[in-house]
Amino acid sequence: MVQLGKENLFPIGIGTWHMGDSPSKRNQEIEALRYGLENGIEVIDTAEMYGEGNSENLIGEAIKDIKREDIYLISKFYPFHAQEPELERSLENSLERLGTDYLDLYLLHWKSSTPLEETIESLEKYVKDGRIRNWGVSNFDTADVEGMWKLKGGENCTANQVLYNMASRGIEYDLLPAQKEKSLPTIAYSPIAQGDTRGDNIAGNKVLQKIAEQHNATIFQIMLAWTIRHHDVLAIPQSSNKKHIQENIDAQSIKLSEEELQLIEKEFPAPKRKKPLDII
Repeated sequence: MVQLGKENLFPIGIGTWHMGDSPSKRNQEIEALRYGLENGIEVIDTAEMYGEGNSENLIGEAIKDIKREDIYLISKFYPFHAQEPELERSLENSLERLGTDYLDLYLLHWKSSTPLEETIESLEKYVKDGRIRNWGVSNFDTADVEGMWKLKGGENCTANQVLYNMASRGIEYDLLPAQKEKSLPTIAYSPIAQGDTRGDNIAGNKVLQKIAEQHNATIFQIMLAWTIRHHDVLAIPQSSNKKHIQENIDAQSIKLSEEELQLIEKEFPAPKRKKPLDII
């Protein structure tokens, strides 16, 4: 389980980038979301940017008959909506599309030209009035989160959502250690490198194929199990296929041995120096 705020959550959720954009896939995507929620997944991650609201609309339809308290909803707002009155308008639009009165977590999608203390002040106000339960950030590097912690209310940040997978381990050099020290959880997007050309190198890796065979699993399940190997990372792979959703759920029970972790380390070594934050 992963703790976000006061919630202990299943460590694998569903990312929804590109979902809701194709009418021909709509029913399949809704079925996949409902299947995930009915079989152990709690977290659904979206953003106003995804299809300019298409993803949120899709989710709203998918969850309308599911108990709201069984879902942990995350959405994100554009950096150019990070000040009033645009921020409140973005929040209200997201709530309307999702068909809910509140978000469990509301994230600044990436750094904004608006002073962060202004944005935090608004987010804290939304927490107090109940429209969001927690707020966080996305695509913040080490200096960004350290600067945030110095601001009034900055210590209330609930999570930082960043790119993290076997082929993209840059955050392990200093960002993850800094967040561990402050008990700030990480939400890993693209944990199986979907949408990332580096994922092609992983999918064909012979060592991973052998490890997957030993666990009677797919390479993607091994990648997920690796991403959540610590208890402060929540992974949000995107999937609109019920079979893949079930495989993602099953990945939580895969425990990689120390020997297997060392083999993976040899194939995809941890960074030995600071690298720019990866973003896709």
